[in-house]
Amino acid sequence: MTDYQDLGIRPLVNAFATVTKYGGSLMPPEVLRAMNEAAGSFVDLAQLQRRVGDRIARLTRNQAAYVTSGAAAGIELAAAAAVLHKHPEALKRFPDIADFKDEAILFRGQRNPYDYSIQAVGLTYVEIAGSPDNFRAAINERTACVVWFPRGQANTDDISLAQVIAIADEQEIPVIVDAAAQLPPVDNLWRFTEMGAAIALFSGGKDLRGPQSSGLMLGRRDLIDSIRPISNPNHGLGRPFKVGKEELMGALAAVERYLKLDHAARAQYCEDTVRLFCETLNPLAGVCAERAFPNEAGQPLPWCRVTVDAAVLGKTADELAQAFLDHEPGIAVSPLNEAQFHLNPMTLNPGEELIVRDACLKLMG
Repeated sequence: MTDYQDLGIRPLVNAFATVTKYGGSLMPPEVLRAMNEAAGSFVDLAQLQRRVGDRIARLTRNQAAYVTSGAAAGIELAAAAAVLHKHPEALKRFPDIADFKDEAILFRGQRNPYDYSIQAVGLTYVEIAGSPDNFRAAINERTACVVWFPRGQANTDDISLAQVIAIADEQEIPVIVDAAAQLPPVDNLWRFTEMGAAIALFSGGKDLRGPQSSGLMLGRRDLIDSIRPISNPNHGLGRPFKVGKEELMGALAAVERYLKLDHAARAQYCEDTVRLFCETLNPLAGVCAERAFPNEAGQPLPWCRVTVDAAVLGKTADELAQAFLDHEPGIAVSPLNEAQFHLNPMTLNPGEELIVRDACLKLMG
């Protein structure tokens, strides 16, 4: 059997985050079992997508759910739904939708590489500074949707999501929330839609620990049903975002598992691990370690911010990050700048915190 070693690939200890470039997360046994069992039979894929969606919707207190091929694909499909639910005739016109509502409002302080998925649908960006007055002024007869990107860093806009939803509701404009990395807390699976967001999108391969190539679209039934004719296994805009029977069952198993987790115990593990890192690193010359909260995605979990004095250690933070990767086993840490990096416990398996601790002593001691 071909494995990573056959390909000359070194597995890593992930002290970075649930980032795609390192594989997101690790699927637990329940998810792997579900995917393996799904691989053994042929099924009606459209029917399976509906049944899995119905189950996930009930579990997450939403009207409807749809499993996507990642959160970025979900952004594109949600943007299409914002057009289709009022103009079903647009399904054969994407991305030529000038005859329909074809504008998406985005907030300047939230622009990011993922919002280009909106443009792929044919929508034009209307970028605004986020004040209630600016938002109201930007809304017109061509506005299809508003897209909100919560991020770990504080938004620079002077408007809250609650305000955005209230103003958008006045004009019956759907609000789409890209919450790809906004788990934990677990109640975000229903919090955004209970606030009134039309759609909330999540990555399936981050903290949910489902298939890396999966995501969740949760929210209004009319919007989610509108994309089915153009999505796998049907042809149209969403056909390239194929989700197989294995990913569908794996995503469902991941949601079922996540809702049963002891999230308090997991948070305590992260606190204990950060404390261990601080106690290990702070006695070292040229090193200062401190608890930082929340982590890079705004998740309510701590991580360890490490500041190094290159004049003392002879290495910058970037050089140390590479040294961790070159270590055996390789360890991915999260560089911040020339003087700082983070150690993130949320992607460590129990016991790996000791591997990271020992590597810190070897590389910085």
